[in-house]
Amino acid sequence: MIRRISALEGYYHKGVFGKKDNLGVMITEVRNLTLYQVAAWPDTLNDVGKKTAEFLSLPEYPEANKGLSVNEVSMLRLEPLKWWVIGREILEIAAEEGSILDLSHSRTHIRISGKHATTLLNRHLPVDLRDIAFPVNSVTSTAFHHASVTLWRSENGYEFFLPRAFALSLWEVLLETAAQFGYEIK
Repeated sequence: MIRRISALEGYYHKGVFGKKDNLGVMITEVRNLTLYQVAAWPDTLNDVGKKTAEFLSLPEYPEANKGLSVNEVSMLRLEPLKWWVIGREILEIAAEEGSILDLSHSRTHIRISGKHATTLLNRHLPVDLRDIAFPVNSVTSTAFHHASVTLWRSENGYEFFLPRAFALSLWEVLLETAAQFGYEIK
């Protein structure tokens, strides 16, 4: 198996930082990301979505701006004709059905959780992250310090997918902001 080298490797240490007596944010780099983009043509959308969901043992494919997960495998609907599959290899599809692209090396996956995670992200993202507007399994593409990022609210917290080229600078901004809440890097 290919060893994926993190864009953040060597740039952080695990531990507790900032206000240590009242931790409000947990930040984790989720390493060894397996990420595939599945794109369908308009007339094959339903077939490709069903085939992909079935392959992943999901009950259905997610609707627009939503995600579904089962057993560490997730399928996110990012665009009208595209899904991301996280956590495992994906089946092949015929060119007349759509295309598959391996994005595993292009993104850095950060998980942000804790009682102040929403407040931390609201300091930087132009997205309404209140529970009523962005509930669990919501997905959006947005901007963070002029970089395009993807945000998914999973059962575990906020899953933040940063472009590899911007990962270190965005990581530093996150840590600087998290210091006011107290944070732990796991």
